[in-house]
Amino acid sequence: MTRTLLLGFLITLSFTGFAQQAANRPTVVAGFPVNYQEDSVGTYTLPELLKSLDGKAVTTAKQWTQKRRPELVKLFEENQFGKIPPKPEEMTFKVFDKGTSAFNGKAVRKQVRVYFTKDTSGHQMNLLIYIPAAARKPVPLLMNISFAAYNQTIEDAGLLINYIWKDGKKIKADQPTVFGKMNVEQFLDAGFGFATVYYGDIEPDFKDGIKYGIRNHYLKPGQTETAANEWGAIAAWSWGLARAMDYFETDNQIDSKRVALQGASRLGKTVLWAGVKDTRYKMVIASISGEGGAALSRRNYGETIRHISDPSRYLYQFAPNYHSFAENVGSMPVDAHMLVALIAPRPLLLQTGNTDYWSDPKGEFLSAVAAAPVYKLFNENGPETKDMPAAGDTSLLMNELGYYMHEGGHTVLPTDWTHIISYMKKYL
Repeated sequence: MTRTLLLGFLITLSFTGFAQQAANRPTVVAGFPVNYQEDSVGTYTLPELLKSLDGKAVTTAKQWTQKRRPELVKLFEENQFGKIPPKPEEMTFKVFDKGTSAFNGKAVRKQVRVYFTKDTSGHQMNLLIYIPAAARKPVPLLMNISFAAYNQTIEDAGLLINYIWKDGKKIKADQPTVFGKMNVEQFLDAGFGFATVYYGDIEPDFKDGIKYGIRNHYLKPGQTETAANEWGAIAAWSWGLARAMDYFETDNQIDSKRVALQGASRLGKTVLWAGVKDTRYKMVIASISGEGGAALSRRNYGETIRHISDPSRYLYQFAPNYHSFAENVGSMPVDAHMLVALIAPRPLLLQTGNTDYWSDPKGEFLSAVAAAPVYKLFNENGPETKDMPAAGDTSLLMNELGYYMHEGGHTVLPTDWTHIISYMKKYL
């Protein structure tokens, strides 16, 4: 897919926008045809979720936690997302906005610069946080990872004008964005804090972005690219979200044990992997995450590994090993139901849209169905039906493993946020 067509996709990711059906039905991508017919998804067998590598059945929560889960995390590291470095010892925080009144006194605003390296002129991200002003104890909050600088998506004159990446260059984020606006006050009114970060602060989202992002800092002498089983951009963004949690643990106004994590599209994939790797996040809300996220890879529907991992497109977002499964997805030792199950027993909401054909909403539903037995090990609920709910049907929303599909496409609608907040009220 050309970068122009991709931008057309991303425009529909507006927090307040609505995706047009045709925009999500490209018929050829990276030279490969795209299937949208259920009778052409092919036959497939998912790798067994509750059988360990030694062939033994996993029948208890303890066996899952101590044996099967670590096996699967390693398989995803090696074959899809790549290994990541630990928390940097030299990381520091600078709270340059220590608590300013915002939204007509409804919130207290903080802005934090997270320095990943000892050289504070180097790799860093800007973290924005709002705390309900009426709070008298540490508050739970939603952590959002965004495609745009926070000053572009939130109406608040006191925000730092950040920088964003455009056409391979870093420019000032002083112009409107196609991604729309975020209504922060809805979270405050529900008693939650809200935090957000621009993903490009961590790692730029283009093929040569490794030259400028945090992955470059960790390249070994003589390396210009990561090894076959090392982190792609999605794992780098996930790593940055762990660094945000490192800050939350230092802030006595935040209940760091009650933080939900949300992202959409490739950032939906990101929050899934971030939630797997960093179990400090209590809840994950993966919106329209599609291929490489919650949608089953073995279904030949919409985007496939062949499309997403082609070198002309997004191989850089994954471990290079991922590309080796493009022509034989059945040989991959993992699939999305395993990624979904790795969040258990923590609450996970999969949010999608019925005309988001490219991202395969049915593939996400079937993934949740296949992952539900792991939640059952913990006496928690997932989908118990193989009948996919209609758009707007909330019957599967309020499970620990929740699923909700709006009427529309590749976006997060205002009504989705209403449901997400209800989910947070129940489980966070």
